[in-house]
Amino acid sequence: MIDLSADGHVHTAFASGRDSVSVLVAAAEQAGLAELTFADRVGPDTSWLPPYLASIQRAQQRTDVVLKRGVEVEAIGIDGWLAFPSDLGGLEVISVGLGRLPLPAGLLSPDAVRGLIDNGTMRALDVIDQVVTVTGLAVERVSRYAPTRLARPLDFLIRAGIEEEAVPDAAIAELVAACRANGTVVELSERHRLPGPRLVRACVEQGVRLVAASDALRAGEVGQFRYVREVLAAARPSAAAA
Repeated sequence: MIDLSADGHVHTAFASGRDSVSVLVAAAEQAGLAELTFADRVGPDTSWLPPYLASIQRAQQRTDVVLKRGVEVEAIGIDGWLAFPSDLGGLEVISVGLGRLPLPAGLLSPDAVRGLIDNGTMRALDVIDQVVTVTGLAVERVSRYAPTRLARPLDFLIRAGIEEEAVPDAAIAELVAACRANGTVVELSERHRLPGPRLVRACVEQGVRLVAASDALRAGEVGQFRYVREVLAAARPSAAAA
């Protein structure tokens, strides 16, 4: 169900990572990977996208590892609107992330949402419903432009103090159905240790493709999948890669 010779999400020094494209490619070669997806986070004000894409294209000429030109974009609207850069040209894959919760009144950080839950202003179930709804709308919107991946599923909920075990089965099913309907690939993030076995199991059962994602910020993290192996074994032992 998952190919551990592919790393579906790494970061470069163009954004939050430490190392250059070429250093990350060398790390992928050393790890024995066949494919590497670059997924630096971008927004409307990102100015480095052309040299970033050009750097990946140059690196492709010097390696047998298949390099995917991707970015990560944050959902920022209640309708699933995203913080797109001005030009999506040249991208082969777009990962969708949710760092803040879109509400009619604006965007709230996980800490702000946690505080509102603690003081009774918001209910955890309402936050879960909003996260799932916005995520579903976002992956549908992105799928119009490029092959789509879901980065760090349910990460916002975890950081807001809501564990995956508290997410109702119906919400898990709704999220997985949205991914399936739009051909969205779900990332298993090594660095963030997400998603957990229940969501992974639901993806496997519904035929939603999974991809291992180191979410590497440093070259030494590329292709390292200890958590990914553990969660695959916990979700469905036969799905664990050797």
